[in-house]
Amino acid sequence: MSPLVMGVVNVTPDSFSDGGRYLDADRAIAHGRALLADGADILDVGGESTRPGATRPLVSEELARVVPVIEALAADGATVSVDTMRAEVAAAALAAGATIVNDVSGGLADPEILAVVAASTASYVAMHWRAHSDRMQQFTHYDGPVAAAVARELQDRVDAIRAAGVPDERIVLDPGIGFAKDAEQNWELLAHLDVIGDLGFPVLVGASRKRFLGALLAAADGTPRPVDERELAHAAIITRLALDGVWGVRVHDVRATRDVLAAVRRWESHR
Repeated sequence: MSPLVMGVVNVTPDSFSDGGRYLDADRAIAHGRALLADGADILDVGGESTRPGATRPLVSEELARVVPVIEALAADGATVSVDTMRAEVAAAALAAGATIVNDVSGGLADPEILAVVAASTASYVAMHWRAHSDRMQQFTHYDGPVAAAVARELQDRVDAIRAAGVPDERIVLDPGIGFAKDAEQNWELLAHLDVIGDLGFPVLVGASRKRFLGALLAAADGTPRPVDERELAHAAIITRLALDGVWGVRVHDVRATRDVLAAVRRWESHR
């Protein structure tokens, strides 16, 4: 079965991938609709950049960014996820029509978010996370293989999520590619995603346009490949993720991802 395609809608001024192109609500809504037309199964609407070094917006700013966009896209019939670490934003987003909470902190940044999810019918994506973006790259030391360490830390989050009352069937795990991990650790983690899958939950992977791809494709002088020129390398990752059976992929270019998945499905149908 092909993974679900989660299209990214960044309603932020400082995203690494689009540099604030969709900060205006009308432009963000139009972008979400375009991603739907390209074949997105889920729209992931976020109002806080989590790029390395990013600082956090005020809660009021995050709410003002995401709620109107979620309301409009949910009214269109889209399956909407809110990308937030804050309980207050999650609650407002669910009231506006979101049905998934995608928390990059897995409940560590704001433990009250787990109670919000438990009181709803929403699914909850818990990502592996160690610290906020302004200092997360200070936490790249892992004891032993990185995949095993990530799995242990995600199991701790599962225990907390269950304790809050969220049932297993509403839990999705994300290994956190690029978060508190250097380039080699990202590649090692991708190569051993089965260790994360062994926890028994659906797995979402977000590798789209990230820094480790820019480093892989760097020019001879070490200059990373620009963000919008990393899609072919990402397509190779999507191909392998599809073959490995992940639940979902979080991407910026939905159309390219759909093309890759169509080719994989056709190929596999002849095996």
